[in-house]
Parts: sequence; structure tokens; C-alpha cells
Amino acid sequence: MNILIRTHPKTVVSNCPGYVRVFSSSIKHEFAKNTQEFPVRIGQPTGHTHPHLLKTSEVVVGITKDELKLRRKKLLEDIAKSTAKFNTNPRDHIVIVPSAGKKYISDKIPYVFRQHSDFRYLSGCLEPDSVLLLHLDSSGRDKSVLFLRPKDRHAEMWDGTRTGPELAVDIFGVDESHELKQFSEYLDKFSKESQSTVLWADHAALQEQPEVFKKVSEFSGKIAKPFEPVTSLIHRLRVIKSSAEVELMRRTCEIASQAINRTISESREGDSEHHLFARVDYNCRMDNADFLAYPPVVASGNNATTIHYIENSQVIEAGKLVLMDAGCEYGGYTSDITRTWPISGTFTGPQKILYDVILTLQKDLLATLLNSGGTCLDDLFDTMCVKLGMYLQEVGLVNKSLSGVSLARAAYSFCPHHVSHYLGMDVHDTPTVPRTSTLQPGMVFTVEPGIYISENRRDVPVEFRGLGIRIEDDCVITPSATIEILTSQCAKEIKQLENLVKL
Repeated sequence: MNILIRTHPKTVVSNCPGYVRVFSSSIKHEFAKNTQEFPVRIGQPTGHTHPHLLKTSEVVVGITKDELKLRRKKLLEDIAKSTAKFNTNPRDHIVIVPSAGKKYISDKIPYVFRQHSDFRYLSGCLEPDSVLLLHLDSSGRDKSVLFLRPKDRHAEMWDGTRTGPELAVDIFGVDESHELKQFSEYLDKFSKESQSTVLWADHAALQEQPEVFKKVSEFSGKIAKPFEPVTSLIHRLRVIKSSAEVELMRRTCEIASQAINRTISESREGDSEHHLFARVDYNCRMDNADFLAYPPVVASGNNATTIHYIENSQVIEAGKLVLMDAGCEYGGYTSDITRTWPISGTFTGPQKILYDVILTLQKDLLATLLNSGGTCLDDLFDTMCVKLGMYLQEVGLVNKSLSGVSLARAAYSFCPHHVSHYLGMDVHDTPTVPRTSTLQPGMVFTVEPGIYISENRRDVPVEFRGLGIRIEDDCVITPSATIEILTSQCAKEIKQLENLVKL
């Protein structure tokens, strides 16, 4: 992406207070002759301003303009296919995908902005208060239109540079770009075709921008097919990663894997869980992660039996296990890893027994994926419940008379969560895609069996109480239908973990 502006090296701008000089297009063109080039700063990093992060051909890290165009094209093709079998008359389709809005901790204090994943996926734009409109007319012609905040010298002094609609066509590869305030007027142009128009949008996403939501709601009342759900169609695209996306997944998983390894090696008896939170966050950011992908679980001892424990405030006592569930975001893509290790450097007998159960189970599940072909995540969960029950029978934690559904139910009481979810731009990615879907090349997902035995549980021997163990890796189905473990660099064998702690 080669976005350049030209300015004369000897230009003098008036220093009168409040004076802003505005050039007409013709004057700008003349002014640009025989001048010096330098990169423009826009509302997000580019290959010129951030060459350590992006190539000049990329709109966002790892993703080119051509890939963004292809995503938009595929979405409109899927919309056309999904309606062709139900409608004999050609229709106009309008897709509206809003950006995220800014959110505030308190008065004028913003949270770190994170773009809505569907909007980022289709536009590549990282600015708040924006809208992408896609139009497919009844003859099959399509158009993409991006609405953005205008350039504003005062606002940009406070909140940073904006791209503005002037450069958006070149940067994001859309057909048109306008100021956000023109969205209502633009949408009204379709009212005359109201009886043949289908509106595709998502209520929840639109509500982040109240004025946009109000206008879309008014428009939807005038047309034949208001608010067809578009999210599930976008998620069907997002769940299959391109080769560029898989590379980003490899990188975010590599960063988190190495960060967790370093955190394990730095952990010591007497540390606070909060200290380990800080270390894994630091280690990820020092390897160019944007931030942690979610509030991490750093749970020692009995805290690890609370699956979503995020208080992270306890001092880690000698002899306890530490369960860390952490991942990072890099280039808009997330990792999600869980490791469990002994803070004193050696697993005790009961800890080792249960850790062996979960490690063996996870390896069994990965082997199932390699050998079964057309499996799905729900099948993997069913397999986990049965095998976990069998392994717990072997170590004396489940009655050996149980089998079938009764055995699976008993195992579920020790691990009451699914063993897998899709992974990508979001941690729990593409939630509208059923976990009954057959796994295909390009799908990324977790494999995360665990066991949680509260210190208050009375139906197990006392030596196993207060232990929580989970092992989680991130996997992708390759083009040859094999499994690549993206987090394989993160230690999980007993000796590896013990050696890391003792470093």
C-alpha cells in the first residue's frame, strides 16, 4: 500500500492563531510538483509508518487489500446463493456491518479500543464510528461503501489521526467512501426499490452506534425483507482461515507459547498469582503481541478448581500446582493456551497421577483427530467424556461398574466444560457455527481436557482434593487434512515443566 503525500520543502504556513489554510484540489495538484515525498499518517498503522509490523502491501498485519476484497465478494456470493433457492424474483441486497464504538471506563477515560471482528474482517479498517455497506443489485453488480469520521484537526489533536473518506478508497479497496453523517442520505436512495430490497444486518452490533441503529431501523420498516441475520454468513467465512490467516495464527500461538514457557521458568514459591499475570502479559508484549486476548486465569491450589477464576490475587504456596490459561492477540488473531505446573519444581504423587490422566487423554483426542477424518467438535467432546471416565476408573476416582451414559455423566462431573471451541479473531470464535460441523482444512480450534476436584468434594480420596488441571493446545486442520498443533512449542510433558521451574 503506497500512500504518499507531497509537500514543498520550503513551504511557509501562516502562524496567525486560529488560521487554517485550505487548498483547493487544483492548488494542491500544482503545489505537489517537484516536491519531496513522505508517508501519510492515517487512522491506523501502515507499512510506511510501521514497517516493523506491516509490509507495504498489507492493509492490516498479514492481510492485503486483495484478500479484503475477496472476503466481501464471497459474502455477497453466499447471500445470493442463500436466497436464490427461495426466491424466483431477483432482489437487491444491502449488507450493513458497523464498527465497534469507543467505550469508556469513566468520564473521558477510554478503554483500549478493539475493532469489531466482523467489521475488521471485511474492511480492514481499525477506526471506531464507521460503517461498511455492501450492495448487490438484482442484476448481480456489487458495490462496497465505507462511511468514516471526517478529518478534524481539533479532534485528531486529542485522539489521534483519522483516515477520513478521502483516502479510504485507495487504502481499503472499497468502491466509495463518505463521511459518516452521509450514511442516512445514502441509505435513503434505496427506498424507491423497497419492495425488492433485502436488508442484512445484526441488531446487537448496530446498537453500538445509536444514530446508525436508529436510521437502519427506520429504513427496515420500509422494505420487504428487514433484518436478515448476516452474522452467521460472515462466521461461515471466518471459520475457514486463509493461508495468510493461518500464518497469523501460527505467530500469535508462537508468541503465547514462548511467553508461557518464560513465565513458568520465572515462577517461584511465594509469588502472587498477580505477579504471574504481569509476567505473561509482559512476555507477550515484548514479543510484539498487541495485548492479552482475555483476562488470564492464574490459579494456584484450590483456585484452579474454579474454571473461570480471574481474581489472580492469592500468594502461591509451596507444593501447589499453578494453572495458567492465557493467550495473546497479534494482528487481530488470538491464541488460547492452558498449562499446569508445580510451583516447587516437582509434581507430588497425586498431582502426577491426575496430570498423567489429562495429558494422556489430550494425546488420545489429538490422535482421534488425526485418524477419524470427518469428526466434529461435539464428537470430540463425547469421546473425551467416555475416555476421561475410563481413566478415572483406573485411578479409583470413578466406580468401575459404570459404563456408557452413566460413565460419561460421572466424568462430566469432573470436567463440566466442552473440550473444544473455534479460535481465530476472537477467542471463542464464530459462535454461530455449530460444533456439529465437520472439521475442514483451515479450521482452527482448541483441545482442552481438564479435571477439577474442589477441596470440599467428599466422594474422592483426600489427597486428590483441591487439584485443578487443564492442558489446552491450539490446532489447525491443514490442506492435506492433517493436524498441526500451533502451540507445540509450549512445554507440557512432566519433565519439561519440572525442568523449566528449576531453571
